[in-house]
Amino acid sequence: MSVAEEIKRLHELHQAGALSDEEFAAAKARLLNKEESPGASSDFSRLRRSRTDRWLGGVCGGLARISGVESWIWRLLFVLFVLTFGFGLAIYILLWIFVPEDELIGN
Repeated sequence: MSVAEEIKRLHELHQAGALSDEEFAAAKARLLNKEESPGASSDFSRLRRSRTDRWLGGVCGGLARISGVESWIWRLLFVLFVLTFGFGLAIYILLWIFVPEDELIGN
């Protein structure tokens, strides 16, 4: 769906009363900002290891934050990759080494 079609659909939802004025404006702004800079701020560039949702290195917690998938599902996927293909541990360790940790806020 093109950006114009998405904006048209948002407008229809707004006219039907499904979206408030604020929701419509925010959704439209997000669509327009995404169109102006596609790929300039990819989700992967925002990947940070979590300081709060972690068992080992916080990799799965960080992946959960940017993907919207629960961290326990990421943990399960890494375990399955270790058991079936053998490279899950290597990927996890590489992410642990090369992905920066969340910055502390308020310190």
